[in-house]
Parts: sequence; structure tokens; C-alpha cells
Amino acid sequence: MAAFATFRGSFKLMRRLLSLQYYKHCCSRVQVVRPEYSAHRIHFMCLPYRSFKTSNCNPGPIFQFKLSDIGEGIREVTVKEWYVKEGDKVSQFDSICEVQSDKASVTITSRYDGVIRKLHYDVDSIALVGTPLVDIETEPTEEEAPEKDVVETPAMSHEEHTHQEIKGHKTQATPAVRRLAMENNIKLSEVVATGKDGRILKEDILNYLSKQTGAILPPTPYQEIQPPPPSAAPSAAKQKDRAPPGVSRPVSHRPVFTGKDHTEPLKGFHKAMVKTMTAALKIPHFGYCDEVDMSKLVRLRSELKDLAEARGIKLTYMPFFMKAASLGLLQYPILNASLDDGCQNITYKAAHNIGLAMDTPQGLLVPNVKNVQMLSIFDIAVELNRLLSLGTTGQLGTSDLTGGTFTVSNIGSIGGTYAKPVILPPEVSIGALGKVQVLPRFNSKGEVVKAHIMNVSWSADHRIIDGATMCRFSNLWKSYLENPATMVLDLK
Repeated sequence: MAAFATFRGSFKLMRRLLSLQYYKHCCSRVQVVRPEYSAHRIHFMCLPYRSFKTSNCNPGPIFQFKLSDIGEGIREVTVKEWYVKEGDKVSQFDSICEVQSDKASVTITSRYDGVIRKLHYDVDSIALVGTPLVDIETEPTEEEAPEKDVVETPAMSHEEHTHQEIKGHKTQATPAVRRLAMENNIKLSEVVATGKDGRILKEDILNYLSKQTGAILPPTPYQEIQPPPPSAAPSAAKQKDRAPPGVSRPVSHRPVFTGKDHTEPLKGFHKAMVKTMTAALKIPHFGYCDEVDMSKLVRLRSELKDLAEARGIKLTYMPFFMKAASLGLLQYPILNASLDDGCQNITYKAAHNIGLAMDTPQGLLVPNVKNVQMLSIFDIAVELNRLLSLGTTGQLGTSDLTGGTFTVSNIGSIGGTYAKPVILPPEVSIGALGKVQVLPRFNSKGEVVKAHIMNVSWSADHRIIDGATMCRFSNLWKSYLENPATMVLDLK
């Protein structure tokens, strides 16, 4: 009878072992209860054993991958192409999509390893900076998977208890750190975390590797810039600079700065300048630069200068610049036009009211010479002398400062060669003139000669003026100045 009971108990035990072996894949550790047999009765003793745990098959955490700031003040982009679709698996640095701003195309790459769960935008949709692009489900790690106790542990050694607490603790690490640990077959539960709130850092992984392999890792940047301890011996240079005993070193006193900031409201011409330049920011500027050989004009002006002074007028180069511009505007009237606020109509101005940017004690002023197309070079010089005198004394009237159709700025009178002039609305073009420099140039015979060179910089409203038109106007204006005698043929 005892033998039969023993055989029957062994059969039940074998069946239980097979059942436990069947559930091995979903259980962590199992210690089977060992039965103790007697001749008359079969019973089990309650020995210390470990609990077995089951892991929930929950999906990994889902991260919303947001469109980060791509710089240059860009606040929105257009999604041009998706390189992934929902359900695709991606790794770090894989291309996700291509976006187009008003300045450049940018390819967005992934920062996570996982599976694409949702695309927040369609192709050609507008995506705002800071909003989610895609949802990525990352792969849960063994340390992150939540565990649930099935059987409580009645008794556990101190070593086993310590290991269980470490394993049951949720480790915190970035995907890059987890990948580094996975590539080196390192369990994150065995790494000592030094980051904030128990976060495992890359340095923690490297330190763990150095302890395992005995390798010497390079010091971190923080260790490199650590100052020497206070107890370090003074260097020889410091000992050399130290004053001998009994000799007092001079004490230098730093000057005390007593200045204070002050704020004043914008008013007058400064306030008008803010308004005008703010409106100019709405205009797409097109720039064009060239140089002009002023040698012949320099000789012509030197011949006429004394004659103009005899009439009480100071003759500068500006009357020649304005008259040449007026002759060019007759051939290219689009440069003497204006565009309405709705960008629906172009108004071609009949009068050539050419303005001159003038530096005055009140700030930047742009008075204009009215009807330059009807004036001679001497008449223009007379009007410029009048405007300069009124601008110096701050007596320019409204009629002098309004109605301009084209502007030139003689920045070269102060200094500089090239500039980037800003259009004055509602005008559509402006020119900046650099200083005249004496430079070596080749003449028609291939000989090096002394030439008077002036640089010119043009800006035009690219909404209605193309580059070819600006270039042709500049070439015509340049030919009049390089050969001033040709202006006589077109003067009216």
C-alpha cells in the first residue's frame, strides 16, 4: 500500500513539473515545493521558496515627437514628404519626413527607437513649431515592464531581498543609454545611477565597463576644468611675484562707474523713421552692385566748379548723379513707379522727384528735388544747396519731404564703398553711392592707369522689378557718368 501511494505521489509530482515547465516562458523564477513521503500519508512541508512573477504584455510608452525650432525665426513649415507610415519601425536618426520653410528644406530625423503609431499631418499641411509630428511607441525593456506578484515570499535571505529590490525598481535612462547598454550586454539593474532622480547616465555605463574590463577611461570635461585644490603648493611664478617681506605692494583702486540708463520716447523724425522702415520690411528687396569709372566726370567737375562758385553755388557730383538717373528713368519708367497696398495696380509717376538721403542733426531726412527731368545740372545744384541749408537748420518743410518717386543716398560722403539701401515706401527703387577711390585699372591699351572708382549699390522692389531691368538701368546710368558728354544728347 505504501509503495502504491509512493508511485501515485510521484505521478502527481511529475505532472506538476510538466505544468510548470509549460509556463516557463511567462514566469521569472520558480522553485518547486519538494514533497516528503511517509509510509502511511503523503504531505508537503512549507519550506522557504521564491515567488514567481508574471509580466504584463502591455504596449511600450508612446512619445509625441514634436517639431523643434529650426532657427531663423521660422514658426511654421509645410510637410512636403513622409518617409514613414503608421506601423513602420524606426530607429534613432532615421529620416521621418521632409519639411519646407520659406527659406530652406529640412529633413526631420527620429530621436527614438520604436514603431510609428500616428502621423499628425498630411502632405502639404502646415505644421507649427512645437506641435507633435508623429507618435512613436518605444520598445519596453525588461526593467521598465511592470511586474505583479502572484505568491508572496514567506521567507527570503538578505541577499535575495536586496537583488529583488534592485530588479523591481524602475530604471530611468535615455534611449541612447539603453542602446549602449544593450550593445555591451549590460543589465541596467546592475549599473549604479548617478543622475538626477536615479537616472542612469552614459558615464555610468562607461564606468561600469571600465570596472569590468579594467580599461582606463579619459576624464570627463568636468574633471578637466576642475580647479586645483586650495592646499596645492604655489607655483614658482606666484612665488616670484610675491613681494619680499617688509615691502608693501601698491593697492590699485577700481574706478566706480556712476552712470545710469535713461529712457526717452520716440518723437519727431525718429518716430517717422520707425514707421517708414517697418513698412519697408514688407518689401522683397533685390540688390545689384557695380563700379563706375569717374575719371572723366572728375575732370569735368573740376572745370565747372569755379564757374558755379562764381554764381554762388557749390557744385558737387550729386547733380550729375541725379540728372543721369532721370535720363535713365525715361527709358525704364517702372523704376519711377509705385505699387498700391493691395498689390493690384502700378502707378507710373510722370514727375521725377528724386530724393537725397541727408544726415542732419535731427536724424535721417530725405528731401527731394521736384521735376528733375525738367531741370539742368546747374538748376539741380541750386535746389540741392537750398535743401542742404534748410536741413542743417532744421527748417525743411512738408513739401520738401513728401512726394518723392526715386531716391539716391550718398553714403560715400561719410565713408564706405558698398551698402544695402532700404527702399522708402511707396517708392520701388533706391541707390547708394560709395566714396570715390583712386585705384589702378587697365585702359583700352592694356596699360595700368590711375582711375577714380565709385561703387554703387541698388535695391529694387522684386515684386514688380526684375534683375535684368535693374541691370540695364544701372548700365545706362553708368555710361552717362563715365562719358558725361553723352548726356548732352539727351538733355531737354
